[in-house]
Amino acid sequence: MPASTNQNIFTVSRLNAEVRLLLENEMGIVWLVGEISNFSAPVSGHWYLTLKDSRAQVKCAMFRGNNRRVTFKPANGNQVLVKARLSLYEPRGDYQLIIESMQPEGDGRLQQEFEALKMKLAAEGLFAQTNKKPLPEHPKRVGIITSKTGAALYDILDVLKRRDPSLPVIIYPTLVQGDDAAIQIAQAIGCANSRNECDVLIVGRGGGSLEDLWCFNHEVVARTIAASQIPIISAVGHEVDVTIADFVADMRAPTPSAAAELVSRDNSHKEQALASREHKLLSAWRQRVSEQQRSLTGLLHRLERQHPTHQLQRQSQQLDELEIRLKRAMDNELRSAEQRVERLHYKLNLHSPAHKLANQQASMIRLEQQLIDAMNKRLTYQRHQLALAAETLDAVSPLATLKRGYSISQNAQGDVVTSTKQMKSGDTLVTRLADGTLFSTISSSQ
Repeated sequence: MPASTNQNIFTVSRLNAEVRLLLENEMGIVWLVGEISNFSAPVSGHWYLTLKDSRAQVKCAMFRGNNRRVTFKPANGNQVLVKARLSLYEPRGDYQLIIESMQPEGDGRLQQEFEALKMKLAAEGLFAQTNKKPLPEHPKRVGIITSKTGAALYDILDVLKRRDPSLPVIIYPTLVQGDDAAIQIAQAIGCANSRNECDVLIVGRGGGSLEDLWCFNHEVVARTIAASQIPIISAVGHEVDVTIADFVADMRAPTPSAAAELVSRDNSHKEQALASREHKLLSAWRQRVSEQQRSLTGLLHRLERQHPTHQLQRQSQQLDELEIRLKRAMDNELRSAEQRVERLHYKLNLHSPAHKLANQQASMIRLEQQLIDAMNKRLTYQRHQLALAAETLDAVSPLATLKRGYSISQNAQGDVVTSTKQMKSGDTLVTRLADGTLFSTISSSQ
């Protein structure tokens, strides 16, 4: 059956595209802690890395627009906390994370836990304005849950003494910093509710770092505040400090002194009521803004998943991969070419005319020497033969015969005279001796 006639038969490209959309739409944003390895930063400006722990690893990409906001230079071995969305790199079918933010693990963990708990409690409705209890207009007794030695307690008492000296105050001392502080704060709130001797509670402390204020971000404190039957004012830190307790409490005061002003009366009671309503309005507005921000964040995530930027990012990542593969191929080709050149250079040296000329010259020198040796040998041999021939010739030479007393006679024509018949009277006879020649005239012939 052709694939085009059955929609249940996938191509590889379609399968990867469907899986990518499934991952991006279902998982959303995740927070992840891991160790960086295989970090690379191509010329495109994007970052590619692997996050791993002792048992697993996952490939990640962080594109140029996001990594510009990172305040440190990542390196292999760094332990980091990242905010990322799950995706899939379609050309290879690799499951990967697209990182949106990165920070060293220690710096970001508390903030990440804060955001996670905030979203969780907001989803449960603990921040809803409808669940908040109104503050009494004329409190009969005020409870203060804070450190008995902290500056916040003295600030509250100073304001209450100045504005409403007759207002009774009950102090529920507790730790407001450290590992045991959250449990003690929750126990103090529970104690105040069980004793039911106050109309309103102020829970707070002075300013500090995120770690110092962390006990007011514990879930146990948030749920205890939400369950309290007594209205609670959260007065933690300064104006810029925001905790989970602020969102759950019935009222947030920017400082402990401001909380004391909210529960006390003076000549400006109407202004206080107005301020209270203003704070309620502000709280409702913040709650509304928070809900709208969550909705906007969700819409932005959906928009980002469908935005052409993601396609460009995927194509950019693919381009970076092709660039790396091209560079690797070029390096391999260059090494192969260099090896071929070396082999050809070696062959050229072997067949070089210089080598042949040197070999021919050496051969010519050897042949020349062999020729000289042969000529000398031949000359010696000929000289020896000549000497032997000379000795033989000398042995049969007529001169040698002449030296033994013999002579040779010739007529005037140079013919050798061997018979008297050859001569007649008056002929000249030439007689050759060993030491000279005699001339004689024939007088008679017999």
